[in-house]
Amino acid sequence: MLLPPANAANIAPDDADSALRRELYFYTLYRLLEASMLILVLFGPVADMIEGPRHELVARAVAISYLFLAALLFLFGRRGELRGQALAGIAGDLFFGILAIHTIPAAGTGIALMLMFNVGAAALLLPTRLGLGVALVAVAGIVGEHLWSVALEGSDRTIAEPLMFAVGYLATATITSILGRQMRDSYDLAETRGVQTAHLTEVNELIIRRLRTGVLLVDGHNRVQLANEASTLLLGDAGDGHRDLGVALPELARRLTAWREHGQVDETPLQVASDQNDVVPRFTRLLAGSDHTLIFLDDTSLLSRRAESMTLATLGRFSASLAHEIRNPLAAINYAVQLLEESDDIATADRRLLQIIRQQGQRMNGIVENVLGLARREPAKPDYVDLVALTRHFVDDYRAGHPLEEDSLLASATLPRVPALVDSRQLHQILTVLVHNALTYGRIPGQPARVTLHVHLDHYQQPNIDVIDHGPGIPERVAQQLFRPFFTTSGHGTGLGLYIARELARANQASLDYVSLPAGGSCFRIRLSSTSARKSVPMPREAPLP
Repeated sequence: MLLPPANAANIAPDDADSALRRELYFYTLYRLLEASMLILVLFGPVADMIEGPRHELVARAVAISYLFLAALLFLFGRRGELRGQALAGIAGDLFFGILAIHTIPAAGTGIALMLMFNVGAAALLLPTRLGLGVALVAVAGIVGEHLWSVALEGSDRTIAEPLMFAVGYLATATITSILGRQMRDSYDLAETRGVQTAHLTEVNELIIRRLRTGVLLVDGHNRVQLANEASTLLLGDAGDGHRDLGVALPELARRLTAWREHGQVDETPLQVASDQNDVVPRFTRLLAGSDHTLIFLDDTSLLSRRAESMTLATLGRFSASLAHEIRNPLAAINYAVQLLEESDDIATADRRLLQIIRQQGQRMNGIVENVLGLARREPAKPDYVDLVALTRHFVDDYRAGHPLEEDSLLASATLPRVPALVDSRQLHQILTVLVHNALTYGRIPGQPARVTLHVHLDHYQQPNIDVIDHGPGIPERVAQQLFRPFFTTSGHGTGLGLYIARELARANQASLDYVSLPAGGSCFRIRLSSTSARKSVPMPREAPLP
């Protein structure tokens, strides 16, 4: 999972703290060495080689106490707050160190010199102000011990030595403090850059994994090193369990070899499996001079969809232009029909024909308006309608305009009223396409077609209209492509009827799907908005299809 930026910012300080704790460990180890040498000076064979301590009892107590403190800080140095550990350690170093300088004058110079490392280590681990403050405390301690020894103990030491140590303490603390700050900043920057790089790597892997183009990384021996999800789906069983490209896909391995040796690129579609889409392979080297190759597998179905989108865009512009041209003669036809209807010379039987012409002219004008709206992607104009009354009215109009002869077209419903929010003109066009297809293709050879428009509520309480025929049904292979533009099984169709019907349904916040019937036949279901149904209609259980 990718870390958010806030979490990423908190990683570097924690890692930097771990690095400083490692430095603190070596500091406590050095302190333990200091305390051991002090014990050696007082209790070991070295004690006979140097002048005895000024206050032997106090000196022995200081050495033993310092050794105990050093051992304690060494054991618990990795626990607690880093700043507190460093402050406690340098405080003990300065306190026992100054006392040791005063009580053991013969080893005072060496002890003061060793304290310089303690001051520098504390300045390295602590912030700049605290580090310099520790140096000033050390300077005050060295100078104060000297004045104490001269004033009270009558020592003949000169002031030059403590002043030199004071300068050394301040210089060491300043340098190590600057180095420590730069080290922490550099470490934090490196950690931040590392976290950002890790995040970018994860993002890149996520992008490659989610690409719809298949990506394979193949080494010089044609072994597959990496493969994203799209390539796994495209290869299917052909690449399942095989890391050798020559075993999984021999033809792809042959093309890769030809590209490596001769630079030949074969862009003809490659069928990797009988149940998979064809792919077009493309090759490129991972790095200049590298034997690793990236193989991009382009799904030809995606390319076909892009071509269809371009064709549909062109068709939309053409349809809009054609619709404008149709409107002019259509308006003239409607006007002529109106004039004929006003004439007294028209027989009563012919007036029914004029009425049919006028109705079909109005319907054609509505279809032109819908085509223009579809080309312009104009939204529908929904209104509250009663689906039961609408379907019955549609059946009557369709029978009047399309002689059915022996075929039958019926409307049924499970409720007396089923309100819905829909553009009635566009729903009329959708039903016209579905009923025409059902009457044309939904018949058993030699028998009349039987089509039913069934209005009901599904188990989600959404109003549905089912256009049901009792024909031979639709094969699964064909059903998967029914709503694709330009797909048709007829030599006389354009393959745009169901596509436009689904687009009109989507414009009304509805769905149009094919539903397979176990008893035979076909069903196209229009699922409409359920808002009005919840307000106005009781919620009965679904009735079985007729």
